[in-house]
Amino acid sequence: MNTELLGIIATFAITLVIAIPLGKYLAKMFAGQKVWTDFMRPLENFIYKLSGINPSEPMDWKRFLKAMMTINLLWLVYGFFVLMYQDKLPLNPDGNPGMTANLSFNTIISFVVNCNLQHYSGESGATYLTQHFIFMFLHFTSAATGIACAVAIFKAFKEKTTTDVGNFWNFFVKAITRLLLPLSVVVALILTFNGTPSSYAGKDQFISLQGDTVNVSRGPAAQMIAIKHLGTNGGGWFGANSAHPLENPNYFTNMVEIISQMIIPIAMILAFGYFIGRKKLGWVIFTVMMLGVLMLMIPSVTSELGGNPDLSKMGITQASGAMEGKEVRFGPAATAYWSTLTTVTSTGSVNGMHDSTMPLTGLWQLLAMMINGFFGGCGVGILNYFIYLIIAVFISGLMVGRTPEFLGHKVEAREVKIAALITLLSPFLIMAGTALSSYVFMSHGNADWAVKPSAWLNNPGYHGFSEMLYEYTSANANNGSGFEGLGDNNVFWNVTTGIVLLLGRFLPIIGPVAVAGLLAKKKFIPESAGTLKVDTMTFGMMTLAVILVLNALSYFPALVLGPIAEYFSMH
Repeated sequence: MNTELLGIIATFAITLVIAIPLGKYLAKMFAGQKVWTDFMRPLENFIYKLSGINPSEPMDWKRFLKAMMTINLLWLVYGFFVLMYQDKLPLNPDGNPGMTANLSFNTIISFVVNCNLQHYSGESGATYLTQHFIFMFLHFTSAATGIACAVAIFKAFKEKTTTDVGNFWNFFVKAITRLLLPLSVVVALILTFNGTPSSYAGKDQFISLQGDTVNVSRGPAAQMIAIKHLGTNGGGWFGANSAHPLENPNYFTNMVEIISQMIIPIAMILAFGYFIGRKKLGWVIFTVMMLGVLMLMIPSVTSELGGNPDLSKMGITQASGAMEGKEVRFGPAATAYWSTLTTVTSTGSVNGMHDSTMPLTGLWQLLAMMINGFFGGCGVGILNYFIYLIIAVFISGLMVGRTPEFLGHKVEAREVKIAALITLLSPFLIMAGTALSSYVFMSHGNADWAVKPSAWLNNPGYHGFSEMLYEYTSANANNGSGFEGLGDNNVFWNVTTGIVLLLGRFLPIIGPVAVAGLLAKKKFIPESAGTLKVDTMTFGMMTLAVILVLNALSYFPALVLGPIAEYFSMH
């Protein structure tokens, strides 16, 4: 078997070996049972006391969401001004300038919402202070926010009838102290010992083999890179992200980083089943998600290993596959594997340039973010899947002529309306944004948008359309990766994607938590012979069918105009 494929199999096997026990641990830890990280309790109690928080105070879904939204708004305001004036603050050995207002607007929203869509280059657009005390800080808090909201759904369905979805602050703090922080220390040490910089020194200088003087950015990168992957954040310390040799020095660190991206999203799915006492349901959801991932991954790997047909027509042999935009250290198979997992989750980091992948690989990357329900980010993956579950329950109920029920609670008009609105939100944001940018590009090519629309795209035609479609898809999915042929650091893209980032993050969190809270307080209905069982593979396949049909109907026309048309133009 090809050694590159063996590398993929080994990486995934190690991911499962870590994620399965981690899921059991998370279920016990968030349920308040005794776990080995209880030694962190004094630190947590100190944080609660300092903040005036009662971590055992019950919250209904409205109070829970109010706490979540309030603290996120505070971080947004704080970070906006620090980024604008970073050049006047300490820890800036390379003398990087402050951000413009529109870039700061986009950047702080992006990091608060766990997207990390970077319209700046890491080493030249941010200082050591903002990289650590804004970006790395938000890597922890945004991931913990998603995890806390997911645990609220766990709590809602643990009891038969309840109005208490748990305490936001309790879940939030534990997600950091007992999950993200310990794992980040381990991953950061691995990266440091493999050559990733971790000091506060400025740029280093050396003479290349050609005799040129080259300045190489450094800084405390290992610490941020660890949490960027564990928290499914993805924002790179360097502009080239994990394709940079200092951010991802070798194949071993490549494995560590891709494993880090997946272990918490997988663990949270399994934790759901263990937490509510329905292990089978957690495994059914995992199986459905894994089937979805394989449906995206296998054609991506095949496409990249198959090479570029245009080069084949010219008689150029491509023994290693399509190598444009790939790191020789990793090759096309490992890059295709990474590109799949980084888009099915909300990580968005890259170890090769997505803009250079084959058209069909770009199609699967786009579709992974459009679905946004196969594992997803830390916590929010199961929130997105929960909406598909509610719709699948509703449709199944109509098919068998019974009132839809989910885990003993009737799903009625109000819950279905919320789920339907959240389902329609993503296509609206993506299609409306792409249509607007296409109109501006075609009709106002020489207008003054800080950068003229005619200069937005480095690639004309189908691929240029895909670049604009990818940008809004990535923003809506809180992903952050991009087709980097797009010139996006200007007023138009900073403002429009900033708005999509906000709506695409918080409404899909508010909706599922509201639905779970509404269902949890309803009278519990014991199972009977006619109860729709949601922990069977039959219902799992029904949910997968709902996911595929809804997204095909929503996005197929746009995908035809972009990557599908580009594919046929090459053949």
